[in-house]
Amino acid sequence: MTDVLEPAIAVPFDAISREPADAVPAPPAAEVRLVIAAREGDRSAFADLYRRYVRMVHGVMLARLPRAEVDDLVQDVFVTAMHRIGSLREAAAFPGWLASIARNRAIDFLRRRRVETTELVDEPAAPDGDTSEALAILAEIAALPEAYRETLVLRLVEGLSGVEIAAQTGLTPASVRVNLHRGMKMLRARLEKETSR
Repeated sequence: MTDVLEPAIAVPFDAISREPADAVPAPPAAEVRLVIAAREGDRSAFADLYRRYVRMVHGVMLARLPRAEVDDLVQDVFVTAMHRIGSLREAAAFPGWLASIARNRAIDFLRRRRVETTELVDEPAAPDGDTSEALAILAEIAALPEAYRETLVLRLVEGLSGVEIAAQTGLTPASVRVNLHRGMKMLRARLEKETSR
């Protein structure tokens, strides 16, 4: 018998991350360079950032606002970001910063829209077919708590993976996993309840 205890699993030292397991993933270096270039006034770099993040911003807005309002407000978010990008200190913080602009823009819109409105009951059908089931599911998602709405819309509507959601919103991967898991559980329960009626 030896006095030295052997580890159950041998892990090379360099394979151990010094980052906490729940850390927000850093954007790739190429993306950081785009942010720096956009901050210095490069419009084509900002256009590339737009293409990379438009789905995330759309999803963040769709989780909070009526569908009819989202497209214009997505554009507002990017115009605001373009004007304020010079004030962004850390280029790597761009994803979370942009998500915050989107969330704040949605909140501002809702505050200004205190006037009582009624949403149209009959939505025009999309050219490629019936959208009633998708609209019903979107309505059920809209009834969930905000944290779950955002991650579910980004996953189910915008098609982002959990890793992409974390990278683009500034949420931790663990938060995204928990929000998706709990949100899907609540959504399934609501849909089952709706179909049993």
